[in-house]
Amino acid sequence: MGSARAIVGTEQTSNRGGLTIPVKEEPIPFHRAAFDEAEVSAVSEVVRSGWLTMGAKSFEFEKQFQEYIGAKHAISLCSGTAALHLALVAIGLRAGDEVLVPTTTFTATAEVVTYCGARPVLVDVDPLTMNLDPQDAARRITPRTKAIIPVHFAGQPCDMEEISRLAQHHNLNVIEDAAHSLPASYRGKRVGTISPMTAFSFYATKTLATGEGGMVTTDDDAFAAHIRRLRLHGISRDAWKRYTNEGTWYYEVEEAGYKYNFTDLQAALGLVQLSKCDALTEARRRIAERYSEAFADVIGLEAPRVQEDRTSAWHLYVLRLQPDRLNISRDKFIDALRERGIGVSVHFIPLHLHPFYRSAYGYRPGDLPNAEREYQRCLSLPLFPTMTNGEIERVIAAVTEVASIHQL
Repeated sequence: MGSARAIVGTEQTSNRGGLTIPVKEEPIPFHRAAFDEAEVSAVSEVVRSGWLTMGAKSFEFEKQFQEYIGAKHAISLCSGTAALHLALVAIGLRAGDEVLVPTTTFTATAEVVTYCGARPVLVDVDPLTMNLDPQDAARRITPRTKAIIPVHFAGQPCDMEEISRLAQHHNLNVIEDAAHSLPASYRGKRVGTISPMTAFSFYATKTLATGEGGMVTTDDDAFAAHIRRLRLHGISRDAWKRYTNEGTWYYEVEEAGYKYNFTDLQAALGLVQLSKCDALTEARRRIAERYSEAFADVIGLEAPRVQEDRTSAWHLYVLRLQPDRLNISRDKFIDALRERGIGVSVHFIPLHLHPFYRSAYGYRPGDLPNAEREYQRCLSLPLFPTMTNGEIERVIAAVTEVASIHQL
């Protein structure tokens, strides 16, 4: 039997004047932004400058990001979704084409395929890592397949060697969805330098947060130039300068583009966050290791495992229950944790179970069994760099108590 440290709700007690008084503990949120006065000061500086949209700060952030990753180009965008979309436009994706996408991901990974009139073909996952299964992907390739988007789930990179081999054999474009994986590495190579294009997200909960925002990294000059043009209405490269002393009112629209540019307000946050990136990653790794150590011998729990040839960014800590060893469902387990003041989430409901993908493409429950099985037993625990040791131990105590109470 796993050990349990009993807790009662989220209350502690204090002794005042000989009386024992319950003290309500604050709930532990699923996520808390790792911002401090450095971010506040950086944003204030931009506001005082009078230049709020894409400008010098945005380009400085791109420069520092590409140097941090080790890529030749980094193109900032308004979201990770925009990054994926423009990467697909850059490869020339057309109506009627198909793109392989794991079903265990956020909908953005697949919906951008539909922006181009193409079809997202959902792929099952490897039950160990919950990443895209290259063997299942191979079975779903047709003459219409033009690209594959591996998603580095929870921060652990996919098996990029096998995916790259598959893509080369079938002449497919590889666009990595690295929304979870800054910074992560695969066989000594940092994510963002492995494939022709990689898309990052800087959403509020991500490992580098600017509220909203994204980036494409690439070593391909043509891809980079095309995405830079597309992000600002398809107008000539330096049109953003037209309201500065350096610029001119004259510009040319070279193709139909999008309003996907980054802003200097976001870049101010991004520059500070990037300077902390290694420290924030180390903090998440420490928390993840403490969780895994604590849950290792608890019956009914399965901690995430990182493959030896890669490092994880630990964007998420996805704990999995063992249904044959517990008499409680995943949903009830989550309810029990929330009653104890622990913020919990689930990543992700497989796309093929959502109404849109079922009605638009005919997917049904049972189509992608590995993803369904892992979804039904997974939950994501709080994992953010500013967690205190007390909060970490409260999470561990709550999870261990619920599992121990419900062991078969």
